[in-house]
Amino acid sequence: MAAKVKTAFLLAGGCAGCEMSVVDLSEVLVDVLESIEIVFWAPTVADVKYCDLEEMEDNSIDVAFVDGMIRNTENEHTVKVLRAKSKVLVAFGACATLGGIGALGDLHTKEELFKQAYQDSFSTDNPDGVMPSPEYLLDGKYELTIPALLDNCATVDQIVDVEYYVGGCPPHPKFVGQILTSLLAGELPPPGSWITSGKAVCDSCSRNPVRNGQERLPVGEIKRTIDGTPDPDTCLLQQGYMCFGPVTQGDCEGSCLNVNMPCRGCGGPLPGIKDFGARCVSTIASSMADDAAVDQFIDKYNDMAKMFYRYAHTAGSLNRKVAALKDK
Repeated sequence: MAAKVKTAFLLAGGCAGCEMSVVDLSEVLVDVLESIEIVFWAPTVADVKYCDLEEMEDNSIDVAFVDGMIRNTENEHTVKVLRAKSKVLVAFGACATLGGIGALGDLHTKEELFKQAYQDSFSTDNPDGVMPSPEYLLDGKYELTIPALLDNCATVDQIVDVEYYVGGCPPHPKFVGQILTSLLAGELPPPGSWITSGKAVCDSCSRNPVRNGQERLPVGEIKRTIDGTPDPDTCLLQQGYMCFGPVTQGDCEGSCLNVNMPCRGCGGPLPGIKDFGARCVSTIASSMADDAAVDQFIDKYNDMAKMFYRYAHTAGSLNRKVAALKDK
């Protein structure tokens, strides 16, 4: 019997939704477990400690998956340790590959973030204004520590080398099953690649006018989902709902579109796109019918950075420019 593939999962600064997409494989996961050995899955599933990972031999793990962005010193330390222990490292999901929604915090200062979280939120009861501190001396003799928030969020590949990338928030369970099958069969693409079907969300959308032999019409009226219920048979973008389906990987098979919601780009950029947010700007701008439509768009979407870089801020050029301004 061939040796099992030693596999690890690490949650960095994420919500564990990506790991739930693995669990959602159900019977498929049970079948895969016959060929893999999960040697580390923390902090969400297995009762293991980071010291257990540190004690493993270097390169003893065949393939490791990291989900979540690098947001604090603990994330940074553990992903570096996992990199040393792993032959192949996969950045798994939108946060690990692009930064994810949490990375939009980089558009604010740490002071603003802490104030909102620990003082200004409607459910917070903190009359003394106590803020978290990385180090604290309790009763004059107990030294307590917690991870410190980094100055800026980072994607996994901004901290360590990464062999493969998987998009999605979270990755679709069906596609995760295909990844694991390809892994066990030794049919992965060249290192540095996104593991993807290579097709756009629009390619799987039944209302795509091009697929239906129709002309794609310019957008004349801009709408938000709060403005009404979209027609389920007509292209969302042509109806005026901002949809990033033309430039987003469609490994989800159009999950959001299938429930009448526009794509927001969690699948990540199609191969060859270097700055996802910038390409979204270009795609949406070229879809506008006239200046009146542009004015409507600006009026309805007044925070362009958080609109176009909702998932991809950390991996985009805008983030680097904002970071440079912070340093001045």
